[in-house]
Amino acid sequence: MTRDMKEIFGSIGNSGPGGAPPAPAALAAKVRTLAPSMTRSMQRVAEAVASDPAGCAALTVTGLAELTGTSEATVVRTARVLGYPGYRDLRLALAGLAAQQQSGRAPALTTDISVDDPLADVVAKLAYDEQQTLADTASGLDLAQLDAAVTATATARRIDVYGVGASGLVAQDLAQKLLRIGLIAHAHSDPHLAVTNAVQLRAGDVAVAITHSGSTGDVIEPLRVAFERGATTVAITGRPGGPVTQYADHVLTTSTARESELRPAAMSSRTSQLLVVDCLFVGVAQRTYETAGPALAASYEALAHRHRR
Repeated sequence: MTRDMKEIFGSIGNSGPGGAPPAPAALAAKVRTLAPSMTRSMQRVAEAVASDPAGCAALTVTGLAELTGTSEATVVRTARVLGYPGYRDLRLALAGLAAQQQSGRAPALTTDISVDDPLADVVAKLAYDEQQTLADTASGLDLAQLDAAVTATATARRIDVYGVGASGLVAQDLAQKLLRIGLIAHAHSDPHLAVTNAVQLRAGDVAVAITHSGSTGDVIEPLRVAFERGATTVAITGRPGGPVTQYADHVLTTSTARESELRPAAMSSRTSQLLVVDCLFVGVAQRTYETAGPALAASYEALAHRHRR
């Protein structure tokens, strides 16, 4: 899809029948990541297969449609959005997932935290949720998109990173990492400065937008400007069908963790964003190791005296 076509039709999610179907173990992660961007009827199908893989694996497409109060067409569309060519492939994945769950593995720990939970339970629940978030993000990350983003960033004249709130902290993390290996990178959390800097970008530059919701206007606007100026654009988002992807050449999807009253989305999303940022950074460092290695050593040496007590 050309940039002109992308502006007309918007961005297509990075899952679908064109790629390899996800492994059974990745199915639940796919549902958590993609369900928020589905229609309500498709969400019912996705939630059903994730909550009862064994039961749904035994159903025909008609049976699952009746169970979820949807149509056969909705069931097939849901299967395709989740990355399977058709319902038969989804049923096979469900059967595989059910077999894994029946193999004696301990039941999943709930991450609901109540106000009177003892600290030991809080630690255990948060640790489990962090592990699940990282596993979901890793299993759902499109490696072709990541490789393309690494290639563009490694050869960029300049990298701008946009993010506000919790995502702004992740943007700063990525920028300072890239600076330490000798690349010109800047994080922008002020929307006005972000846009005025984006205006200066051109072909050969890279702009990275970090937004869990995929609809943060203060992040989308500078990415749009960078896109229109010809820079290579990357979106790190938990909503692969969100508005930000309309202006993204490459989309890196993060896990959409379940939020609670005591743990808002900003906390759980930051974990998955940091993993994606680290994957991007390490990939760039590998590609530029001849210069990145000495730059890292020089920055370490420059700061070493501050850590000696």
